[in-house]
Amino acid sequence: MLASSSPRRADLLKQAGLEFNIMVSEVDETPAPGLAPYELVELLALRKANAVAAGLNNGIVIGADTVVVQDGRILGKPSGPQEAAAMLSLLQGSGHEVYTGVALVNAASRETLVGHELTRVFFNSLTEEEISRYVATGEPLDKAGAYGVQGLAALFINRLEGCYTNVVGLPLARLAKMLKQIGYEVL
Repeated sequence: MLASSSPRRADLLKQAGLEFNIMVSEVDETPAPGLAPYELVELLALRKANAVAAGLNNGIVIGADTVVVQDGRILGKPSGPQEAAAMLSLLQGSGHEVYTGVALVNAASRETLVGHELTRVFFNSLTEEEISRYVATGEPLDKAGAYGVQGLAALFINRLEGCYTNVVGLPLARLAKMLKQIGYEVL
């Protein structure tokens, strides 16, 4: 069971050959003050997975949460075009971190496993016009950090250090390792 409405996460699970259903969790995603980015994404991923698992008797529930961090500042999903443009202005011409927390909850036993992945992403310098045109596409409006690595923003990224699927929203290698730890072989 995937505790997320993200089409990108669903696509990644399909890519991995996993069979799953989607059950969206409604949890408060407000960043808790004082938490490190990895603590925040792990906490939110676990909240999502627990919220869905609470209504089930069996199965493994996957929760995930992704944030972008620039100079210690956590960038979630932008509230609108202006905030998206401001986020992209911060990210352009530099490197930043992408953290995704992953939580697995066994709905029958309530056993949990939580982890996270970190990837560094480096953007080219962008003009205000390039940022405006990208924001006008609508692509950045529902994504942490206001960009989608798998979409048009790929034109802005000159390198990644770490897991590509982490930046998309679900680190598949980390997920496969975690599933193996609880006795589920992906391949």
